[in-house]
Amino acid sequence: MNSRTAGRPYLPRHSDATLSAQLKAMGAVLIEGVKGCGKTATARQLASSETLLDTDPNAARRAELDPRLLLDGAVPRLLDEWQRAPQLWDAVRREVDDRGAPGQFILTGSATPDDTVTRHSGAGRFGLVRMRTMTLAEKQAITPKVSVTDLIAGSAPAPANSPVSFRDYLHHIAVGGWPLLVGADEDAARTFLDGYLSIIVEHDVDEVSGTTRNPRLVRRFLQAYAQVVSQPATLASIVKRARDDHDSEGPSRYTAEPYLDALSRMMIVDEIPAWDPSVRSSKRLVTKPKRHLGDPSLAAALLQMSPARMLDDLETAGFLFESLVAHDLRVYAEAAGASCMHYRETDGRLEVDYILETRDGDWVGVEVKLGESETDKAAASLHRLTERVTRKPKALVIVTGTSLAYTRDDGVHVVPLGVLGP
Repeated sequence: MNSRTAGRPYLPRHSDATLSAQLKAMGAVLIEGVKGCGKTATARQLASSETLLDTDPNAARRAELDPRLLLDGAVPRLLDEWQRAPQLWDAVRREVDDRGAPGQFILTGSATPDDTVTRHSGAGRFGLVRMRTMTLAEKQAITPKVSVTDLIAGSAPAPANSPVSFRDYLHHIAVGGWPLLVGADEDAARTFLDGYLSIIVEHDVDEVSGTTRNPRLVRRFLQAYAQVVSQPATLASIVKRARDDHDSEGPSRYTAEPYLDALSRMMIVDEIPAWDPSVRSSKRLVTKPKRHLGDPSLAAALLQMSPARMLDDLETAGFLFESLVAHDLRVYAEAAGASCMHYRETDGRLEVDYILETRDGDWVGVEVKLGESETDKAAASLHRLTERVTRKPKALVIVTGTSLAYTRDDGVHVVPLGVLGP
């Protein structure tokens, strides 16, 4: 273990192997992810030297004078929060060309520069690793027994039992996958998240936008966004929720668009795109993304949903549980070389929560149900989808908050989230 992380044991991440492989092939690797997801700690496992642009004021000044001043050091060299000095991108690109060797630099960023920042393509020089907050498996809160990689390959899972209780899932929703909160209680998580959101609303949105935003309206927009988590809502409907009959200064569509842009570039907003498969019928499909935040705990905090309140509002708890499932599914799918999307027809007759698809077009349909009572309905939706799509699925799966993993007589796999892993 790197001595710089010795104060807190490093828990292995699914990104570790991806980063290692990218460094062997590419001159530089960019790690992107929401602030606090563990990018720096992961990069430090392989970096031999570093410069931290968010904590070292001299680094930013040196970058303004000549960004090449930050590139000298043992390799791989970590340039943490590189976007604070966007000129570093082209300097690294040129240096990679000059050195002609892989594994020279690791760049980490909690926000992508806006479109006004001119930079050359990193194609052929930069690898990309997208990190999210920790999954239940990465937090070592569960022992995976069903592999997403195997499901995508068409392998049927063996029966298994999950020790994770319903109350445990609510705890994980409230605490989230933040590395700093591994093992923390819900009170500590609430304090952390309140501070985290305040910094986002009062400082970071302005910094990323490059202009002053109204913190009250940004927070109201985020709260409205949290109300539609796990749903393919339009921006107009989010704005409508954010507005108040007694407040004529509520965010408008015009003001909300830059909020959404800034939050997306900070990866606070982490949306799931719609799937557009080759279908047998002429069904029109919803193209709106499914709305998610960078961690399910952000939605819970914005809605002030403690585990106790979730128990009193099971409908909202269901959406938050789906957000937890979607978060982990995306990490596991990406580790298996697949993308995660959603399927919904415009007439509302058929919706399937998530589709995992490989570059070769192999796909797995996934429905999410908190309890056992709706598994028949979920299985029916999955089978109806197979009738519409030209290519047959590798697997049909219902991810639940229940305890038993098994395969139904109709071939649909029921898998508790508490046994699911990469």
